[in-house]
Amino acid sequence: MKKHFPPIRRYSLGAGLALSLGLLACTESETKFTPTPTTPTTPTTTPAVNEDPRDYGQYNSLVWSDEFTTGPLDLTKWSYELGGGGWGNNELQAYTNSADNTFISGGNLTIQARREQSGNNGYTSARLITKGKQSFRYGRLDIRAKVPKGKGVWPAIWMLGSDIDQNNWPRCGEIDIMELRGSTPDQLLSTMHFGNSTADHRFKGTTKIQPAPLSDDFHVYSVVRSKDLLRFYVDEQLYYTFTGSDASPFPFNNPFFMILNVAVGGDFDGDPTPSTVFPQQMQVDYVRHYQYK
Repeated sequence: MKKHFPPIRRYSLGAGLALSLGLLACTESETKFTPTPTTPTTPTTTPAVNEDPRDYGQYNSLVWSDEFTTGPLDLTKWSYELGGGGWGNNELQAYTNSADNTFISGGNLTIQARREQSGNNGYTSARLITKGKQSFRYGRLDIRAKVPKGKGVWPAIWMLGSDIDQNNWPRCGEIDIMELRGSTPDQLLSTMHFGNSTADHRFKGTTKIQPAPLSDDFHVYSVVRSKDLLRFYVDEQLYYTFTGSDASPFPFNNPFFMILNVAVGGDFDGDPTPSTVFPQQMQVDYVRHYQYK
């Protein structure tokens, strides 16, 4: 296991998303009768769907997916996040909704990073999210993808807590299912981010060395989420386990939304060199969420 230090991946929130807390006032109403005494009952807790862990293959009921069979991008499932500004990591790209940066062809979604000027940014790319459209809690998420390589190229398949508008990063939690430094394409990184505030940001994860560069072919990246337990797989092979004792606070029992993006430059892998080839593509065959019955 190689120790690594992921960057602080901040998630910017506009002023319109600030949370306002109102005061709730309780009022009393008069009654003209004496209610009949009732016997107190013991409250019961209904287990959340799929909160108990099962083996990888037992998650065989498909409950949500995007197969990317035809274009354009399904905007009932995904939204574009737009803009530059470094994204908290001194990144160089501007995210767009251009067909040059996001397109579906041959049964695959392609996110393409290009060397082209957009405002103050020297590169363009795309960042797609399911926020507000689909959240995922317990079950197995599979993403079949082929990732790019090259110094300064940073593909990522990851998640953020759906309550981010109420509990800013990292309190909402972050699950990095797969991210890759383009200069070391044989190293798969999976990292959990948590903490009470940006000043209290903590993380824990692993680096899985692969026998060949991940950019050579498609692979299935999976996370199986149960109560107080997350298990990470590549091509159905378990390589990392994260439990309730690994983080406090532990936001990872909450609903999360999905993010797919390719960043360029910044703190994670440094900036591209003149020899870094562009455009660079991450191709996604499907995103599937399974549960057991």
